[in-house]
Amino acid sequence: MARKDRTGNRKTREQRLPRKIPELGYYLVVTDTKATEKCFFTGLHRALPDDVKHKLVIKVVEAKTRSMIEKCLELTNYDAQYRIPWIVFDRDQVQKFDDIISEAMSKGIQVAWSNPCFEIWMYAYFGSMPAIRDSWVCCSEFGRVYENKTGQKYSKADEQMYSRICKAGDEKKALQIAKQKLEQCIRDGKTKPSDMCPATTVYELVGEIREKVK
Repeated sequence: MARKDRTGNRKTREQRLPRKIPELGYYLVVTDTKATEKCFFTGLHRALPDDVKHKLVIKVVEAKTRSMIEKCLELTNYDAQYRIPWIVFDRDQVQKFDDIISEAMSKGIQVAWSNPCFEIWMYAYFGSMPAIRDSWVCCSEFGRVYENKTGQKYSKADEQMYSRICKAGDEKKALQIAKQKLEQCIRDGKTKPSDMCPATTVYELVGEIREKVK
């Protein structure tokens, strides 16, 4: 029988498990897709040095777009003192894209958004972020470049996705390109993420993790 907490409510299995706080942080990444982002961030964690993997956790959880914030807060509440909450999602055809970003940030959740899609971020590994506004076109064009660079067909569910783009591309350069593109949008007077295209803040999350590894 499940034990109860001080309020008399039953504890979940996750609440009952003993905690060992990761020295470098517990990144809680909530996304609205089943494959791409999960494969990317799982691959990123797998690529960390062996002596770092147990010190830095990257947990990727899927939720519906409008439920990402709620899910993130729910899971963060278990260990709010050390979990680092992020939501990761694309502009694509998402309604109230800007509102979701604003609401998340107002509740202490960081946002790694991409416009038009996550592939525009991975494009940067190969040296550019082309001006493509349609997500379908962006995915298609990225797939062509990806195959040319890696020799493999692009698949959103490829568990080796991260290692392939790092081997064929340049992550340090990708971080620089993404940062420059976002800054250019701001210089151009664009204030809403939905108007910033191509642009992404995924580089902030990846860069933060890489800095901790150093």
